Amino acid sequence: MGMAATPVIRNVALVGHSGVGKTMLAEALLHRAGVVQRLGSIEDGTTVCDTEPEEIKRGISLSPAIAPFEWKAPDGQTYTINLIDAPGYADFAGGMDQALAVADLAIVVVSAVDGVEVGTEIAWQQAADAGIPRMIFCTKEDKQHADFHRVLGQLGELVGSGLVPLELPIGEEEAFHGVADVLSDTGFDYDADGTHHTAEMPEDVAAEEAELHEQVAEEIVSGDDEQLERYLSGEPVEAAELERALVHEVRDCQEFPVLVGSAVTGVGIDRLADFICELGPSPADRDTTVTVPGGATIEVAADPSGDPLLHVFRTMADPFVGQVSVFKVLSGTVKNEDRLTNSVTGQEERVHGLFKLRGKEHLPVDEVQAGDIAALAKLSGTPTGSTLSKKGTTVTVPGPAHRPTPYALALKPLTQADDDKLSSALQRLAAEDQTLVVDRTEHQTVLRGTGDTHIAVALERLARKFGVNVETEDVKIAYKETIARQVEVEGKLKKQSGGHGQYAVAMLRVGPLAHGSGSEFVDSIVGGSIPRNYIPAVEKGVMEAMENGGAHGFPVVDVRVEAFDGKAHSVDSSDMAFRTAAALGLKEAMAKAGTVVLEPVSMVTVTVPVDLQGDVMGDLSSRRGRIAGTEVSADGRCTIQAMVPEAELSRYVLDLRSLTGGRGSFVSEHDHYDILPSHLVDKLPKPE
Repeated sequence: MGMAATPVIRNVALVGHSGVGKTMLAEALLHRAGVVQRLGSIEDGTTVCDTEPEEIKRGISLSPAIAPFEWKAPDGQTYTINLIDAPGYADFAGGMDQALAVADLAIVVVSAVDGVEVGTEIAWQQAADAGIPRMIFCTKEDKQHADFHRVLGQLGELVGSGLVPLELPIGEEEAFHGVADVLSDTGFDYDADGTHHTAEMPEDVAAEEAELHEQVAEEIVSGDDEQLERYLSGEPVEAAELERALVHEVRDCQEFPVLVGSAVTGVGIDRLADFICELGPSPADRDTTVTVPGGATIEVAADPSGDPLLHVFRTMADPFVGQVSVFKVLSGTVKNEDRLTNSVTGQEERVHGLFKLRGKEHLPVDEVQAGDIAALAKLSGTPTGSTLSKKGTTVTVPGPAHRPTPYALALKPLTQADDDKLSSALQRLAAEDQTLVVDRTEHQTVLRGTGDTHIAVALERLARKFGVNVETEDVKIAYKETIARQVEVEGKLKKQSGGHGQYAVAMLRVGPLAHGSGSEFVDSIVGGSIPRNYIPAVEKGVMEAMENGGAHGFPVVDVRVEAFDGKAHSVDSSDMAFRTAAALGLKEAMAKAGTVVLEPVSMVTVTVPVDLQGDVMGDLSSRRGRIAGTEVSADGRCTIQAMVPEAELSRYVLDLRSLTGGRGSFVSEHDHYDILPSHLVDKLPKPE
């Protein structure tokens, strides 16, 4: 591909519910543009955008795929459209974060069969929160049970004011063969090769189109006082004028055009590309907010003549070229052999071998202008989220909000070779997918993600890309123990085996402290009953015994141990003797007083539609949760806070999705430890 000039670049994210046809829409656009000679197939795994074995196996997109193509628009200019096919499945929402981070236009894809789904609502809201202009494409209009008007009604409820249908279908389901242009009052029929020609509209469509034209025209001119005055005075407003006004209103997120078509038959696909070029903003229309030293933010314009500034928004592990860094040029023009500096680490990187990605295909380029998207290999010191700029410039690009990782599994390498490679492989895997988190505890390596499918895919990639095979087990809950009541005990060690013996006596007063306050050792020895030089050994013995665990094998916490008396021998006493005596004393105290098991409790904040509040609160109560408060926001969503034992949350992300139809979300944070009910203690797994 040749170098694209900033004004004719369109960075477009395809977003929406999983399975609505985003990948096939991208395939249809590429086919219509002549990039591919025949349509690929999801079932056969032959699409440009879904190339990973894990995607082909499941038939869904798992990560954002970039597919650039050139398109000659009706205005005579040739545009470069960088399509970004974003995942719609909830477990891979991090991919949509990456797509929207660099998009200047979001096309929300909706199925004419299934209508507005939960993924549609989520994608719409996320793009709105990011301030990204939006268009809507209603696809699958050729399928059985397609109903454009039903979907349009649902979109009206989702979008509210600003919905602008620019097309009506001519025919529906198997009879779908064309579209009616609402702005120009023209009908278009489609030929087998995806091209269209003007045709007379059926009477029912013509009548509906004429009525819709008036509504749409009024909606568009309402944002322009001069045009509105002319319209209200009865003066006709030409289609070209309406379109010019719509350009600004789309860019300002005031109007949201709706188009209709079919990726399989090609109806409406060329007009979608036309509207992307004519109505979609270029990178020059939307400045990027960056942070400078001191925390202040500034706006950076996509100026090809400015200082070079790159933002790496995605990193991939390629089996042939190693690490691939995908970036958007925020400012300036980047050329091969340029040298840029990582704003965070200060490491200098050489720009060598620039290329564009189209699925898994690499398209070499010599330079990339502001606003365009390209890639480089082997930027080893530049992880995802980095910025590259000229030396002496320090700016960062705020990344998307951190996504919770509520689902976790512990990993056990199958062989010693797997164990040797596991740490570095997980590090590379997490660099490629920043919604993966690796935790290492004393006994387990834990991989956390957004859901069970997310973790399953990560483990498949771990084996395929890095040759590391593991088996999984549940994450161990960090139970602890504390003493049940205060007791006094004698810790005594007396051994004689010839020569120097071992002798030490430590009198201890052991009792519980408030949960979460920690443990403490108090030296109350008077009169030298235990010489001062042995007191540290007594404390060390007590602390070691706590770490070794109580009656149930869990670490002992929140205990006050007071050494108030003891005995020593001038020859047979030693540090080791007093360490051992103190440890024996603590064990005797726990046996005498008994212990209680403490379990970690999290503060869980659940956000759901208000009509699901009762169901969610009932479910939390069934998990031994204690409701701490509820709050209903203006958008009709309810926030529920509850204290829930961590042991009850291992599958909560999956159960909440099932309970709420995917409309619920939650975050949890460790809050405190509390006593585990006695009837559950016997069911606990024994610590290793």
